[in-house]
Amino acid sequence: MRLKLDVTPDLVATMASEIAAGEKAVSAAMREAGSNLKTAWRGQITGAGLGRRLANSIRSQTYPKSGESLNAAALVWSKAPEIVGAHDTGPLIRSKDGFWLAIPLEAAGKGFRGGRIAPGEWERRRGLRLRFVYRRRGPSLLVADGRLNTRGLGVASRSKTGRGRSTVPIFLLVPQVRLPKRLDLERDAEWVIDAVPGLVVANWVENHWKIAGKPYDQGHFKHSSRRH
Repeated sequence: MRLKLDVTPDLVATMASEIAAGEKAVSAAMREAGSNLKTAWRGQITGAGLGRRLANSIRSQTYPKSGESLNAAALVWSKAPEIVGAHDTGPLIRSKDGFWLAIPLEAAGKGFRGGRIAPGEWERRRGLRLRFVYRRRGPSLLVADGRLNTRGLGVASRSKTGRGRSTVPIFLLVPQVRLPKRLDLERDAEWVIDAVPGLVVANWVENHWKIAGKPYDQGHFKHSSRRH
């Protein structure tokens, strides 16, 4: 007795098309997931009032960079990880030398690049010496013997007689300060991770039908994910 088995369609060709569809589906899903997370994190940062520049530090990259793979992965990161991480965790900040943290008051003005000004820079720019004032209750101070100008900044007094001169608080001195937590990056990451299986399935169906040469009805196959 002779038995003959014919496989129609070709089993090898069918498996190859399924693998190709899978590679395309996983790669497309990871590209979409990475893009979604990047957009979500950027939205959080701008929504927290931290500025577009910091938001644009969030980047994404899909691997492999070229071609498709069943092992495709997406990486989302920040080019300013220390700043973003600090706003995400709300850390307790202490002085590096174990003394005081100088918090500039409104009279201190801005630093050379528009950021916070440090006591040393303030003295060099204003030509005044800061004086330490200890307070038993509340933060101690660094003050300057000068005056407030029309913009509310502490500057040297021009009076030769001392008229109009006053003691102007420039910095608050505190031993430590806790940065408020303004971001929740893990929340968005979990939302994106939960949506990945649905993205893979949706893309696999689409790619399978395209490879098979059949029309793809987007209304028939729908992927939906609910953000938590």
